[in-house]
Amino acid sequence: MIKKNYLEDLNKSNKPFIIYKSDNGFDLYTNFSKKIILTNKNIEKFINNNTKLKSKNKETDLFIGFFGYEILNNLIGVKIKKQKGLKFPKGIFYKPETKIKFSNKLSYNPLEFIKSNEVFDINLNKASYEKIFNKFKKRIKTGETYQIKICTKYKNTSQIDALDFFCRLVKSNMAPEAFMIKDKNYSIISCSPENLITKQSNFISTKPIAGTLKKSKNFNKQKALAFFKKNIKETKEHNMIVDMERSDLSKICKPGTVKILKKKTVEEYKDLYHYVSLIGGKLKDKVSSLDIVKAMMPGGSVIGCPKISTLNLLNNQEKENRNIYTGSFGYIKFNGDMRFNIIIRSILNYQNHSEISVASGVVIDSNAKHEFNENYIKAKALMDLYK
Repeated sequence: MIKKNYLEDLNKSNKPFIIYKSDNGFDLYTNFSKKIILTNKNIEKFINNNTKLKSKNKETDLFIGFFGYEILNNLIGVKIKKQKGLKFPKGIFYKPETKIKFSNKLSYNPLEFIKSNEVFDINLNKASYEKIFNKFKKRIKTGETYQIKICTKYKNTSQIDALDFFCRLVKSNMAPEAFMIKDKNYSIISCSPENLITKQSNFISTKPIAGTLKKSKNFNKQKALAFFKKNIKETKEHNMIVDMERSDLSKICKPGTVKILKKKTVEEYKDLYHYVSLIGGKLKDKVSSLDIVKAMMPGGSVIGCPKISTLNLLNNQEKENRNIYTGSFGYIKFNGDMRFNIIIRSILNYQNHSEISVASGVVIDSNAKHEFNENYIKAKALMDLYK
């Protein structure tokens, strides 16, 4: 039995904790016995050693945390030149000793009101965005990439109550991969809709999202689906990402087992409709956790395709590090099972500096104004939390 005001007391205690959306509510992890800060030197050892640990079939026989974008690039051999931005850890994982289940309705009443800064700076204005957009359009025409995601970052300096932000966010914009982390000097709040890896025993699946439509009074899910199917640009974008994710899965799955389990469905969120597919396959014998991470991360739907050449184009263009954005949050169990999302629709607050990063896809027939506005729509639900 969870005692009344448990969340309020936990939040006030400054004890680190993590909340992750589950099928029937939320799972809260705390009382961490280990905290591992990842570097380019220790990441492979961390992933490999995880499945060597003895499992007592406890729900806490796992490490939970995140891989940042930059460390995942390095892991697959893609180099990133020195960039500006917050000097935030490349990845952090925790070994919990306590797991508590909550219903879908998280009840939290802040003990004190924290006034947050509502004003944000943007790293790319419309003119700067259009300049990069046109540059990448030329790269698409020369065949160096077929789709690429331009990242826009909204920043401010602000103290926040991460738990309050998260509870308000999931109340208004519930997402299947929502999570939050609160530690001493940082917090992450995310309403990510996208699952990158679900591995159970020898079966693995991924759920790419490619296609976004702003909600309006004239649209429902059926009309949104009809729009996506008729829209050549959105269909091209979706098909390219699905093909790339099938290719990634084929590296680690038995031949002939990779299948599209759900094809081109629509998911509804607060301000948006998304175009979604589900792909799965049976893993090859002796595939390691490291093999899976290297094959699937960073997630292609938030990078573009083909993956490696597009990552190189992005990393040569972007002046600021992405930190958590387009990295992955989730857990690796001691028995080898894992679940990871793609970190999008997220806030990173580190030493009272907030970052909200968003991206939209550029293909041959994309429109710069439309894509720039799409980024703002994605960021708005998060910026509204500061009001």
